[in-house]
Amino acid sequence: MMQKKNRAFLKWAGGKYSLVENINAKLPSGNRLIEPFVGAGSVFLNTDFKRYLLNDINPDLINLYNFLKAQPDAVVHDASRFFSDKHNVEATYYALREEFNHTADEYYRAILFLYLNRHGYNGLCRYSLAGKFNVPFGRYKKPYFPEEEMMVFAERSQKAVFTCLPFEKVFSRARRGNVIYCDPPYAPLSKTAAFTSYASKSFGLDSQHKLAELAIRASKKRGIPVLISNHDLPLTRKLYAGAEISELSVKRSISQKGENRKPAAELLAYFAPATDLPPPKPRKRRKKPVKPVLKHTGLK
Repeated sequence: MMQKKNRAFLKWAGGKYSLVENINAKLPSGNRLIEPFVGAGSVFLNTDFKRYLLNDINPDLINLYNFLKAQPDAVVHDASRFFSDKHNVEATYYALREEFNHTADEYYRAILFLYLNRHGYNGLCRYSLAGKFNVPFGRYKKPYFPEEEMMVFAERSQKAVFTCLPFEKVFSRARRGNVIYCDPPYAPLSKTAAFTSYASKSFGLDSQHKLAELAIRASKKRGIPVLISNHDLPLTRKLYAGAEISELSVKRSISQKGENRKPAAELLAYFAPATDLPPPKPRKRRKKPVKPVLKHTGLK
């Protein structure tokens, strides 16, 4: 039983902190949890699998996670220096946003990504078509520095592998005994409500269909359970036909004003694994090339 809920250290549109209990109730046991759309990682932080494969199409997010996993003390120390009164100024924010968009230093970019997340408007993560981060200044009195949450994330991430791949490739890495949880960009409630500029790549209707097809195939042909979160719409009901549907009603955390956070109908679609499949064939183990350890000496 979960003792204490762990909060993500990033502000994140559509984060699953408030739904962790509902999601946990539907997740079966397994030896590894795979998340093709990890986002801020609330499900990862509040489950207890032996191993994790955590993926996101946003390279800035995965870059930050890998540095935090490899050298948490340095990341926390260097990031904390950007949480001061002099950095919480509009002109400084835009100057640092410009540096973020032009630096080739991955470590500095990771530090600035956290700064922008906590100082930008409503914690949004949005890019222009040219791939430039373009969220405006947030005007917060004193942005919170999430040191404790970062250290919890770093500790738990020792059981995780982070990747930045298309979701289709992540499904291909799943094996019998794994569990897949998907929190994709939601199907829009209306034609004007689509929010697809999260990582300069759109997640449209074709992607929604592809994800549903992969979930069906993983569960029925490969014996791998899949759980998907999405809006409860005629479209998603049709896409997830055959899955076990649980209805949810949650408050939107994307609205800056609390009174505007209206309940929206959401669902959890659980694709149970087929149980009458032959045992998987043993795989030939390939020698993995030794990767250089991600290391940085910190900011000057």
